[in-house]
Amino acid sequence: MLWRLCLCLTLLALPLRAEEVVAGLSQARVSITANFAGSEILVFGAIKREAPIDEVPLNVIIAVSGPATPVVVRRKARQFGIWVNSDAVEVDAAPSFYAVASTAPLSQILSNTEDLRHRISTPRAIRAVGVTDTVADTENFTQALMRIRSRQGLYQTDPEAVVLREQTLFRGSIALPANLTEGLYTTRIFLTREGRVIDAYQTAIEVQKVGLERWIFRLAHDHPLIYGLLSLAIAIAAGWGASSFFRYVRS
Repeated sequence: MLWRLCLCLTLLALPLRAEEVVAGLSQARVSITANFAGSEILVFGAIKREAPIDEVPLNVIIAVSGPATPVVVRRKARQFGIWVNSDAVEVDAAPSFYAVASTAPLSQILSNTEDLRHRISTPRAIRAVGVTDTVADTENFTQALMRIRSRQGLYQTDPEAVVLREQTLFRGSIALPANLTEGLYTTRIFLTREGRVIDAYQTAIEVQKVGLERWIFRLAHDHPLIYGLLSLAIAIAAGWGASSFFRYVRS
């Protein structure tokens, strides 16, 4: 009986979560095939409350992060009339894909302290994995990485992609490009009020190659020797076939 009493007192001492995210995804798995041209994930949900709606409005942020991979960012310089690599900065792990959608610009709904704590904005997501101090202006290298991946559709920021109705129901969409990296894509949903994160929810999207593409991918990574020999055999067969065809046509 004593342990039950202690448990009850402990539960009573815990703060009540006045507002909580309840969310879902339109699909939890994305299959990459030969004709895969991208996909769109719909994120929807509601805000569960234990108290009346607060007069101060809420905001919603959705962040989707792909598998982190090492990146080397190089700077080119013109020497002796040609462009060559000069300085380089190593990023131990940067998201291969990163998208942030929200009900308003992050600068208006998220404080710097909360951004640093939860690593929500794209610059924070990159800096969180660490950058070497080989050069003085590492900030320029991370900015260059973001510009390059933004042009490729891999880094996205949409400050008005999430719609929040009656401070209760929300929905937003994330566009996944065709050049995705296989793996788990972490999806985080944040509730903010006056710049503070008051609740968060996390789930994952599985991105996986299927069919012949997956077989070739696994063969190349798990058995590179066999993959190389098979590629060589196919190349020889294709060359011999083309040569025989042209000899037949000419005769």
